[in-house]
Amino acid sequence: MNKKAIIIGLILALALGGGVAYRLTHSTTGGGEKAEQKEAGHKEEKGGHDEGKEKKAGHEGHDEHGEEKLVKMSAEVQKQSGVVVAPAKKQRLAGVISATGKVEANADKIAHVSPRISGKIVTVKSSLGDSVAAGQVLATLDSVELGESLNRYHQSKTKFTLAQSNMDRIKVLVDKKIAARKEILQAETDYKTAQTELHTDEERLSLYGVSVADLQGDNHKKPLLPVRSPIGGIITEKHAIVGELADPAKSLYTVADLSSVWVLVDIHEKDLAKVRRGQATTVIVGAFPDQKFRGRITYLADLVDEATRTVKARVEVPNPGRKLKPEMFATVELALAADAPPVLAVPEEAVQELDGKKLIFVAEKDTEFEPRAVELGRASGGMVEVVSGLKEGERYAVKGAFTLKSELKKGELEGHEH
Repeated sequence: MNKKAIIIGLILALALGGGVAYRLTHSTTGGGEKAEQKEAGHKEEKGGHDEGKEKKAGHEGHDEHGEEKLVKMSAEVQKQSGVVVAPAKKQRLAGVISATGKVEANADKIAHVSPRISGKIVTVKSSLGDSVAAGQVLATLDSVELGESLNRYHQSKTKFTLAQSNMDRIKVLVDKKIAARKEILQAETDYKTAQTELHTDEERLSLYGVSVADLQGDNHKKPLLPVRSPIGGIITEKHAIVGELADPAKSLYTVADLSSVWVLVDIHEKDLAKVRRGQATTVIVGAFPDQKFRGRITYLADLVDEATRTVKARVEVPNPGRKLKPEMFATVELALAADAPPVLAVPEEAVQELDGKKLIFVAEKDTEFEPRAVELGRASGGMVEVVSGLKEGERYAVKGAFTLKSELKKGELEGHEH
C-alpha cells in the first residue's frame, strides 16, 4: 500500500512539474512574441513618422526650388519705371585696350611768368585760380635797370631831335649855297645814327614790357615795370609777394590753358601693334563715372620701360568745362576694329549682380520676368557678351533691370517676414 502510494505521488509530482514547465515555457515565448510585435509596431509607427517627415521635407524642397522666383510687374508700372523689353540679338563687338593713367596739364599751353629784368614787387594784381587773358598785367615792379633804360631812351630821343634839326638846317644852307655839299652828307649820317640808337632804346623798353606810348606827353614820372601773362588761362601757381625782389630766374606765376589736357598712360608691349598716333580714345575719371571724354593719341614713345615692359602714350583730351583736373587718375579705353564673329550681346545696364551672380531679367510673359543667371564674356562700347544663360531671340529687360532687381529683393524680404 505504501509503495503504491509513493508511486502515485511520484506520478502526480512529475505531472505537476511538467505542467508548470510547460506553462513557464509558453509564457516566455508569448511574451517574446508580444515584445517583438510591440517593437515592430513601434518601428512601423516611427518609420511612418520619419517617412512623413521625408515627404514633408521633399515637399518643402519642391516649393523652394521647383517654383521659379518671378518678378511680376504690370505694363503700366513697367512704363512708369522705364522698363524696356527687347529680343536678344547677335552683334559684332569691337575690341578694347584699357590702360590706366593720370591727367596732366597740356605742356604746350603752360607759361611760367617772370620779369625780363630784376625789380622790387610793388603791386600784385592777380591771385591763384584767377582767369587771365593774354597780355594782362599780373604784377608791377620798381626796377633800377628800367630807370637806366629810360634815361638812355630820353638821351637818344634828344640826340635824334637835334640831329634832325641840324640836318634840316644844313639842307637849307646847301640850297642857298652857303654850306658845302659834304656838310649835308655828315648831317644825314648823324641823323641816321641817332635814329638807330633811338629805335634800339625803344625796342629795349618794349622788350621789358613798357610801351613807348606810355612815355608820351609831359608826364616824366618813372613808370613801373609790368609783368604780363603771355597766354590766356588759369593761374595755377603764384609766388608774387609785395616787397620781394623778383628776377628773371624766379617764376612769379604759372598760367595754364586747361581748355585741353593730357592723359599719360602706359601701353603694354603686347598691345603696341594695335596702337597708333591719331587713334581715338575714351577717357573715364572717378569724379565723373557716367561721362566719357573723347580724345586722341598724340604721342607714342619709342622706348619700352625695362621694368614694366610698357610704353608711354599721351592722349590729348578737349576740356571745355575744365572738369578734368591735373593729377586726376583716369582710365583710357582704345577701341579696336570689330573684326570678330558676331556674338550674343546685351547692354551693360541690363546685367545686375545679386548674391555674387550676374542676372538678366527674361520676360516670361508680358508682366512676368525671370531672373536668370548668365555667364558673361568680353565687354566693349557699353555692350557685354553673354556666353550662356540667354538665347538669341529671347525677350529681356534692356532697360530698367535695376528696378526689377529691387522688386525681386523686396519680394524676398516679404517672404522671410511670413
